[in-house]
Amino acid sequence: MTPGRMEAFSDGVVAILITIMVLELRTPQGPSWSDLRDSVPVLLAYLLSFVYLGIYWNNHHHMLHATRHVNGAILWANLHLLFWLSLVPAPTAWMSRQHFAEVPVAVYGIVLLASAIAYFVLQTAIIRSQGAGSVLARAVGRDRKGKLSPVLYALGIALAFAERWAAVAIFAVVAGMWLVPDRRVATTLGAVSDAGA
Repeated sequence: MTPGRMEAFSDGVVAILITIMVLELRTPQGPSWSDLRDSVPVLLAYLLSFVYLGIYWNNHHHMLHATRHVNGAILWANLHLLFWLSLVPAPTAWMSRQHFAEVPVAVYGIVLLASAIAYFVLQTAIIRSQGAGSVLARAVGRDRKGKLSPVLYALGIALAFAERWAAVAIFAVVAGMWLVPDRRVATTLGAVSDAGA
């Protein structure tokens, strides 16, 4: 099976998740700037989660363009990733409503950590199916960011109970690491395309 159907389904799930999150944004009660004050935690949590979902959507898209075919293991690994991503709106809402309290921040970090592990499982399933010399295997290489991210998430989860804003800052730093364009897959796909031309 080609990866197109899996990608289309995944795109739909991410779009629904972003829609669910935006529904948490409420209109301020009054007409002044000060009325926005209560919305700040909700906006911050929404922004962070929107960026994370965007990063997963973008990287998932590139990963599937480096994939020739999918099998049952890849389909289940993809569903595993979508399961954890589908949980993002719940801790986002909880964290924002509780003004970034310790336990909601830790739970948010747990969902981020589980999502990162699920993405790694999917990536590994694809590489195992395509072979060690595949486009994706060459593009991923040593995957320093992919290995560092779970460590930082675990640190953020532990830190949430001592200094919750430091934990949130760590989650934002990891998002920032992935926001910087990762050209490995695009470069490798371009090189393969040029060689085939």
